[in-house]
Amino acid sequence: MSLSSIQDFFSEHDSVIKESFIALLICALGDLFAGILLGKMTFFLETFPGLLVIIPGAIGMRGNIFGSFASRISTNLHIGMISPKFELSEQLNNNILSSFVLTLILSLFLAIIAKIFCIIFHFESIALIDFILISVIAGIISTIIMLPVTMFISFKSFNHGWDPDNITTPLIAAIGDLFTLPAIVASLYVLNYLNTSLLIKEIFTLILTVFVISAFVYVFRMSSESKKIITQSTPVLLVSSILGVSAGGIFNSSIETLLTNPSLLTLMPLFSGESGSLVSILSARLSSGLHYGLIEPLRKPEGESLHNFMICYVLAIVMFPLIGFIAENSTNILGSAGVGYLNIILISLISGLILISVMIFVVYYISITSYNRDIDPDNIVIPISTSVTDAISSLILISVSLFILGALI
Repeated sequence: MSLSSIQDFFSEHDSVIKESFIALLICALGDLFAGILLGKMTFFLETFPGLLVIIPGAIGMRGNIFGSFASRISTNLHIGMISPKFELSEQLNNNILSSFVLTLILSLFLAIIAKIFCIIFHFESIALIDFILISVIAGIISTIIMLPVTMFISFKSFNHGWDPDNITTPLIAAIGDLFTLPAIVASLYVLNYLNTSLLIKEIFTLILTVFVISAFVYVFRMSSESKKIITQSTPVLLVSSILGVSAGGIFNSSIETLLTNPSLLTLMPLFSGESGSLVSILSARLSSGLHYGLIEPLRKPEGESLHNFMICYVLAIVMFPLIGFIAENSTNILGSAGVGYLNIILISLISGLILISVMIFVVYYISITSYNRDIDPDNIVIPISTSVTDAISSLILISVSLFILGALI
């Protein structure tokens, strides 16, 4: 590529890169809080064995559901289906209620899958009823926050002339990361309270489970739009939950390495969050591009699709070394021994570039395949791609970390 074409590229996509970079930087701050909190959650991880298995899935689920919610709002704002004045309408109500019940039913499923995963791989773990209470209560708490915040960010960014595709998904992922872990901690305190009476605990769990299933059935039957969202989203989110639990299992199997290297534990949510946000930006941009004809669903990516790939690489080259530095620096400030600035920056950058190189093609082909089959990419691309990202990022990050730190030599 010539110097002039590089200059033309940056000139054409200057606003996209700037908007996305600012959003990713804000995302990094939210992920840093999650990383620091996770680094301080060693007591809970030891007291509630198996808890780490559910954490990546819970964090990813918020991003999947509300990232898709934001992507649908973005598309509807672009094509005029939803008023930018933030007026409640049937279209918006269907999206709100569908996102709420998807969170409830997926929280229940996530708990069951986490327990099954622990049994299969012989991880020491808490009881199924405890997994259910932790997952569903945390889901309800975080949803109460995430629904209004997602709508606020989507409408405000659109009304200020910013492209919601560049802003909402990383910000929502960051907010999801920010509130998911505190919501899980809050649910642990609720669980401790319920443990004072086994009978009350069992009755409460039964009522909660019946409520989740009833709400899901009600919203499914409410309208054709909500039925479409749930029908297209649920199977994908179920697969995404399995992948999220797999990511948690990978981390749980390496828990000793993570606990003895605090900067890696801090880096984990940062790396996962930034990777997911980058992939979400790409997913949302491809989805919107397909909807209003800027991108052709061709077998070989070209034109605007390739430009979006390059934007991802530019952002990755800047963000991954930065979050490595942030993770190491915060670990040192808090008085723990890190792995060294050079090591952590190399781990983050190499892992990030490997991950992005794989995911740009995964996202592209999921997008064009769903579009060509008349399935709305807004409902499935972000959940699938971010969940695959979570699972792959866990494996890549652990593998690169072990290699660079010399554990495999």
